[in-house]
Amino acid sequence: MSAKADLSLQSKRSVSPPGGGSHPLRPISFGDPAVSVDRRADGTIYLRPKQALTGYPVRLTDSLHYWAEVAPDRVFMAERDADSGWRTLSYDELLTLSRHIASSLLARGLSAEKPLLILSGNSIDHALVSFGALYAGVPFCPVSPAYSLISKDYGKLSYLMKLLTPGLVFVDDADQFAPALKANVPGEVEIAASRGALVDRSMTRLSELIATPLDPGLDAAHQAIGPDTIAKFLLTSGSTGNPKAVVNTQRMLCANQVMIRETMTFLKEEPPVIVDWLPWNHTFGSNHNTGLVLVNGGSMYLDAGKPMPGGIEETVRNLREISPTVYFNVPKGYESLLPYLRDDAHLRHMFFHRLQSMFFSGAAMSPHIWNGLDELSVRETGYRVPMLTGLGATETAPLCLLATPQSSRSGHIGLPVLGNDVKLVPVNGKLDLRTRGPNVTPGYWREPKLTAAAFDEEGFYKFGDAAKPAVECDFAAGLDFDGRIAEDFKLASGTWVSVGPLRARFIAACAPLVRDVVIAGINRDEIAALVVLDPDGCRQINPALPSNDISICAHDGAVRHAFWQKFATFQSAATGSSTRVARALLVDTPLSIDRGEVTDKGSINQRAVLDHRNALVEMLYSSEVADGVITP
Repeated sequence: MSAKADLSLQSKRSVSPPGGGSHPLRPISFGDPAVSVDRRADGTIYLRPKQALTGYPVRLTDSLHYWAEVAPDRVFMAERDADSGWRTLSYDELLTLSRHIASSLLARGLSAEKPLLILSGNSIDHALVSFGALYAGVPFCPVSPAYSLISKDYGKLSYLMKLLTPGLVFVDDADQFAPALKANVPGEVEIAASRGALVDRSMTRLSELIATPLDPGLDAAHQAIGPDTIAKFLLTSGSTGNPKAVVNTQRMLCANQVMIRETMTFLKEEPPVIVDWLPWNHTFGSNHNTGLVLVNGGSMYLDAGKPMPGGIEETVRNLREISPTVYFNVPKGYESLLPYLRDDAHLRHMFFHRLQSMFFSGAAMSPHIWNGLDELSVRETGYRVPMLTGLGATETAPLCLLATPQSSRSGHIGLPVLGNDVKLVPVNGKLDLRTRGPNVTPGYWREPKLTAAAFDEEGFYKFGDAAKPAVECDFAAGLDFDGRIAEDFKLASGTWVSVGPLRARFIAACAPLVRDVVIAGINRDEIAALVVLDPDGCRQINPALPSNDISICAHDGAVRHAFWQKFATFQSAATGSSTRVARALLVDTPLSIDRGEVTDKGSINQRAVLDHRNALVEMLYSSEVADGVITP
């Protein structure tokens, strides 16, 4: 991108600079985001990158072959071992072991009709099995461990077993997953594990798969893998019902990695090093991050930590040892990390001194988090480290739109990356966001009706999200996220309520106390809210509160008073009935993954919460203000 284009985008930003103030961004190379804009008479708008997408590999494992030859001893992946050191896997080792596992899968006759299911979380063994499947051309599906370990009725896991009909199920630890395996895996389906045992059930060791002699037809099978070969099934979050199995082809994965590489061009200059916890059953951690490391010859250090008390400490330990060149996380992860970066000079140095960029996805980033990261990066390096964000989906492999370092801010999703055409269609006063490109799925496995409904007459995938120009009438300056089309509703007056932007403003105004909010009010006179507290934020008000217990937080006097103050401030800025939340109730029981109120990645299903907690909604709208209801 030219310097002139940089300044043009910077001058059009509608928000103040982040916490680093006038300090410059750390310079990184970045692709040209320029697009052409085509406006139709019916109000439909098309955005197309002016540059064409360059060629991409036929199969993802072509990159594995390349780096195993160019840098055979370089660490591809590492994880903590029992002695708190690092168990490492080089590119050469990954290629060798993958070929043996691929041979074992070919011998079992696995296919799209009888795929491989992986129930465990991120690990080197998980990676070995998945790369063996990729090498053999056998589709695999990484399933959220929550469906086995947290769910009480195994409803989603049982559904997936019927939908996918696997021929082999792999777990790291058979002891840990034994109840789920016993309840859901038919006797004729083989189970493989790294360790542990099952009662009254035979099991194959991963070591046996690795010991399989190379199949004489392995090279031919690998060469037969083409762009339309199914690489994997990735599951949607299940926030609107049962998960859908999104077909991920080799074309999708390979094309999207070139899109990422040609946009975040700094990845070409130094093999990326990442420290990452993001789960492989989701497209962000799986396709985006693991693929980014592989294609660019980088190294991934697996982080067993999580952005919560008792989990963030492991992330801190890893980041005190390994300096990332690019860091990926969700906003809650950055929020959990921030106080440690403030207090620990060594951690701050290790985190920032090689860091070219940060990236967040999954939710809006609160200003106080972004500002804090900017302030610390300036203190450590003299620069603001660029924070990138964009928009994608499981169905788009995932990256579709990306903000530039200069335009990036929370709520801004940028412009389409190379190879993606974006279409904006007027719907109920908003612009429905759609996309088309080689990174878009052909559909949902064994769900033809759902597949047909996901695409429009021109073959554009419908996100279900709305977007608007970041600068009024100037679509070439980039897009802002404008909520979920299906979540919006009308009040009794006929006034539309735009739920997504309202939720984002509510959460930002009530930070750090509020993790999420469910907006009620369809066909009512006014808006009300069911508020899900953030225990970490509540403990900033009352340090004596226990971690991760919303029940105690919701009834704590200090927390309720602090929330009331923020709620009142938020209410004072309302401009009308569509932005005024009349009353709120602090939810005091955890949301249920089995009832579909929350997904395994923490996303809230607004409709399911309103349906299952209808008694609370009625309490909010009772003629007399009930005990526990908060009004500003």
